[in-house]
Amino acid sequence: MPEVQRDQVAAVRQFNRFYTRVMGFLDQELLRSGFSLTEARIVFELGRRDVTEVGALRETLDVDAAQLSRTLARFESAGLIERTRSAADGRKLLAALTDAGRAARADLQSRSDRQAEQLLGALPDPERRRLVADLDSVRRLLGESERPHTVVVRGLRPGDLGWVVQRNAVAYAREYGWDRSYEALVARIVADYGEHLDPARESAWVAELDGRPVGAVFCVRKDDTTAQLRLLLVEPEARGAGIGTRLVAECLEFARAAGYTSMMLWTNDVLVAARRIYQKSGFELAEENRHHSFGHDLVGQIWRREL
Repeated sequence: MPEVQRDQVAAVRQFNRFYTRVMGFLDQELLRSGFSLTEARIVFELGRRDVTEVGALRETLDVDAAQLSRTLARFESAGLIERTRSAADGRKLLAALTDAGRAARADLQSRSDRQAEQLLGALPDPERRRLVADLDSVRRLLGESERPHTVVVRGLRPGDLGWVVQRNAVAYAREYGWDRSYEALVARIVADYGEHLDPARESAWVAELDGRPVGAVFCVRKDDTTAQLRLLLVEPEARGAGIGTRLVAECLEFARAAGYTSMMLWTNDVLVAARRIYQKSGFELAEENRHHSFGHDLVGQIWRREL
């Protein structure tokens, strides 16, 4: 191991103190949320999957077993999590966020995003790009030779509507041979959303993988009590990372907050991967009908769920 100079050690420690202060991690309650840093890490990790084995959670976060047990007990008492024994192995304890826990995680995520936005907002765009690139370099140099993919789900930006139309047309033509009438349908849906958007009751999101858009979904008004999920898309190279499930979850959370009591969607039975996501997210098949669209004989499906 090559000799490390004392001034280099001092520089790393100085940066660590600076970054800790800037990001607010010295506060007893992270981002004034009521959670400590360790508690917030636990909440975030639990939200990464539907159910988490507590032993695996401890290893992932490198948290003391007794501390983790006490924290989970507090979370359970507060109604943020549910703990159960594994049906396959009764020795293993499982933990899952409740609706209240998912709301708390969403609030933490929002607070974290606002903090990062405030930090980056003080910099001109070229310097923001340089900072992000330098942060990538830090992660790579400190051992992330195979950097994990970063998935971000965000609201729409200029250009996203056009991207949604173009990628839907390309994806469905390649995978299912659908003709340009499908592109025309998507264009009408997107144009109607852009022209008649009701921000209080409608929204849309784009999923990015390592900074590249790879998915999207829309939540629009069907009627006063029913929201409609539309145009769920995940690029083929990004499938398997849970992106579709995250996009659907965004729709469900928004619809609940907007006051809807149910959600529906229309799809076709050939879209097997999408159907699995809908089933996993609690939707149930309500009706089917045969139709000829986009150059093919198809079976349309309407799926519904209560909110």
